[in-house]
Amino acid sequence: MIASIAAFLTGLANPTRFLTVAGRLMPWMIGVTALLFAVGLYLSFQAPEDYQQGMTVRIMFIHVPSAWLAMMCYTVMAIAAIGTLVWRHPLADVAAKAAAPIGAAFTFLALLTGSLWGKPMWGTWWVWDARLTSVFVLFLMYLGLIALNRAMDDPARSARVSAIIILVGYINIPIIKFSVEWWNTLHQPASVMRLDGPTIHPSLLYPLLVMALAFSMLFFTLHFAAMRNEIWRRRVASMRRQAARSARG
Repeated sequence: MIASIAAFLTGLANPTRFLTVAGRLMPWMIGVTALLFAVGLYLSFQAPEDYQQGMTVRIMFIHVPSAWLAMMCYTVMAIAAIGTLVWRHPLADVAAKAAAPIGAAFTFLALLTGSLWGKPMWGTWWVWDARLTSVFVLFLMYLGLIALNRAMDDPARSARVSAIIILVGYINIPIIKFSVEWWNTLHQPASVMRLDGPTIHPSLLYPLLVMALAFSMLFFTLHFAAMRNEIWRRRVASMRRQAARSARG
């Protein structure tokens, strides 16, 4: 079983093979994503109001998955960066570059919904506490990586520089995760991923978990699509360079 999975993943290292597999999986991934969002949104609107937060608690079903995916996306980029520097995996740099805009979008959505949630709860749209500041830094890191990838013309040099920056910047992920425990912030401690079990009532926990699955499937669907586009973009750029060299020769 493990050997079969390893062989499958090794086969995906070939960009042409990846394009074929991704093309077959994309319709199914889109369907599963749509189904999960339909179920998740239905459960979210059926969930009871919180005795303190009222209807505003439903922002949680968008905010929390967005925040989780913002960190997960950067983790995917960090794994891809290791693949670029250590194993020189043909698709590692493609995966990292394709994930950056998606991660930026999830991070922006987390910041936006957090502000909308914070206004009625905290009485302000924004405070410079540890978690908000570290998530904002994550958003700036995503934007910086996107700008770097577009500014450098040499693909090999761009891949190495981006991979190094991604790995150095990964230190911000545990800061985001544990900031509520290390410092005094307005955010509450973890209430879902706990060693002693979730502290959220099941009527709110189940819709949250379904929405988290929906957001995760959305990420992988968008990531596969973005990787396909990046592969085709690189092939077109390579053909243009070859045509230009032929014209000069």
